[in-house]
Amino acid sequence: MIQISDALPEHVDGIAAIERECFSDPWDRETIARQLSGPNHLFLTAMDGPRVAGYVGLMHVLDEGYISNVAVSAGYRRQSVGDRLIDALVARGRDLRLSFLTLEVRRSNDPATALYAKHGFVPVGVRKNYYVKPKEDAILMTLYLKEETK
Repeated sequence: MIQISDALPEHVDGIAAIERECFSDPWDRETIARQLSGPNHLFLTAMDGPRVAGYVGLMHVLDEGYISNVAVSAGYRRQSVGDRLIDALVARGRDLRLSFLTLEVRRSNDPATALYAKHGFVPVGVRKNYYVKPKEDAILMTLYLKEETK
């Protein structure tokens, strides 16, 4: 049974494995470890017993939230793991009294775009040539948590 929890140092290897599986330019262990601590970082894991099934990271400043990475291991996709991670992150964003959460997604990543749209994220812009390996535009998507920030 999948449990969503704060990421711990012992999860870094599992997170790094999913990074390598999901991204053409993955973060290394040190970068991941730095994301797990600090007053402006939030990193959640989806755990299947001792195994990391997915994760999501957030950096926040004042009332702005930036989602760094969302990833689910291939064996856990289409099982609502991504939905649960995003729901948990949105709830934590509300607890932090953030005005909005924003993220970039590859223009060609239709499944991720659909997942974010399902959770209320809307396209607000394009970052030209944002991604490398291969070079591709990013769609900037934002979820407004406070009505007055629209």
